[in-house]
Amino acid sequence: MFLHITKARYIEDHKIYFEFNNGEKGIVDFKGVLKGKVFEPHKDINFFKNFILNPPTIEWSNHTDLAPEFILELVKKESEYAL
Repeated sequence: MFLHITKARYIEDHKIYFEFNNGEKGIVDFKGVLKGKVFEPHKDINFFKNFILNPPTIEWSNHTDLAPEFILELVKKESEYAL
């Protein structure tokens, strides 16, 4: 089975809630994660929160996206820190 994001909802700041087709779900704080020139616009919260769900992942208006596997890895790391 290929991993897909099935739901993505902006929470606050640089946080997004995700649900995946494998049943996993959780929140990722992207602050400090999105680095490099291509992600400069994402520092602006108004730009960041205006993503679209474009399965299998999310996408912003400048055509940047992240692999769902990478996002799931971040979800799992966030869950470990919460324990």
